[in-house]
Amino acid sequence: MNKKSLIKPDTKKTNKNTLSLKNTSHLNIKTDLSMKSLLCRNNNAPPDQKQLSIPPGRLKISKAMISLLKKKNFDVITWAEIAGTAGVNEALIYKYFKDKRNLLHYVLQEYSADFVKILRQDLDNTKGTFNKIKTFISSTLNYYQGTPVFAKILIIEIRNFPAFFTGETYGLIREYADILLDIIEKGVKQGEIRSDISPRHIRQIIIGAIEHLCLPKIIFGTKIKTKDYTEEICKLVFTGIVKQDKIGSKKRSL
Repeated sequence: MNKKSLIKPDTKKTNKNTLSLKNTSHLNIKTDLSMKSLLCRNNNAPPDQKQLSIPPGRLKISKAMISLLKKKNFDVITWAEIAGTAGVNEALIYKYFKDKRNLLHYVLQEYSADFVKILRQDLDNTKGTFNKIKTFISSTLNYYQGTPVFAKILIIEIRNFPAFFTGETYGLIREYADILLDIIEKGVKQGEIRSDISPRHIRQIIIGAIEHLCLPKIIFGTKIKTKDYTEEICKLVFTGIVKQDKIGSKKRSL
C-alpha cells in the first residue's frame, strides 16, 4: 500500500462527481453471481438510509460497467459500449460521472464498502490473533472468488493510475489493510507475534501472497482454492512471525 498519509473519505460530500460513502452505504453488493441484488436498496438498512434513493439510470450504468469488466479490460471499454449495455444515452452517463475512471472508482467503492463490512463481521466471530489472521485471509479469498470483477479492478485495473492513491476511494482500501495491521500489532503487544519484524511488512507479505495467488483467477478465470491457499499462506507466514518461545506450541496447532 502507498505509504502516504491520506485523509479518510468525507461521507458528507454528495455532488455528482464525488464518490461518497453516503451514496453507496445502503447498496446491497453481494457477488457477481447475484446480479439481481447488485446495486439494489438494502431493506435492512437504517431508516435514514432507506430514504435515500439511487437514480435508476445510475444503477444501470454501474451494472453495465460490471458486466463489461467481466469480459474486457477497462482500457478498451468505450463510453458507447457502457451506454449500449446500460440501455441509456451517453449524455446520461456524463450526468453522473465525469469520466470513465470516475465510474470505475464508483464501482470499486461499492464493492469495497460491502467487502469491509463482511470482513468485519467474520472477524467479530473469531477469537485469537492467529485465528483472526486466518479469517482475514480466507474471507479475502472468498470475496475475490465470488466477485472476480472486484478483484480485477483492485489488483489490475486501478493501481496503474497514480491519482488513485490520493483519492477518496483509496480510503476504503486502506481501511481493509489497516484491519490486518491492527490484528498484527495487537498480536505483538500480547507477545504472540515476534517484535523484531515490522508489523507493516508482515501485513504487506500477507496481502501480497493473497493477491499473487489470485492472479490466475483474474487473468485466466481459474478457481481460487480458498481452503488450500489459506492453509498454505498461514503455514508459511505463521512459522516466520510467531514469537520464538511459542514456536513449539504453535507448530502443534497449525
